[in-house]
Amino acid sequence: MLMSLKNKITEDMKTAMRAKDKDKLSVLRMVKSTITNKEIDKGSDLTDEEIIKVLNTLVKQRRDSAEQYEKGGRAELAEKETAEIAVIEEYLPQAATEEEIAKAVDEAITETGASSMKDMGNVMKTSLAKLSDKTVDGKAVSQVVREKLQ
Repeated sequence: MLMSLKNKITEDMKTAMRAKDKDKLSVLRMVKSTITNKEIDKGSDLTDEEIIKVLNTLVKQRRDSAEQYEKGGRAELAEKETAEIAVIEEYLPQAATEEEIAKAVDEAITETGASSMKDMGNVMKTSLAKLSDKTVDGKAVSQVVREKLQ
């Protein structure tokens, strides 16, 4: 039987502890505590899909922080955020390629009958739903939708 995402994170935490991998351990502890907090809020265990949403949110936060650090000339902090992203991404489904994003957006435009930027919200929603089994950067999808709707 496949191990749940939460169990895999716990097992990898133990492995990182034994290997004295402080960096990976701290990231996994943060991930696990975030998941636990979400479970407390929800009042029950999270499904793997919900955990993936949590992980995607954490990656997005790290990307935003890294960007801010880069702008502020704090390369060492940006590198730390990027390293954390790499650890978190190990638990996410494979990232969608540019071709997959373009295909999903084309299909969404056809399905929704979108013709202008007014329809962007519907196209985004449909595109992201089509890519739900992959890790997707919302900014990339948004950019493709803009290009195709103009």
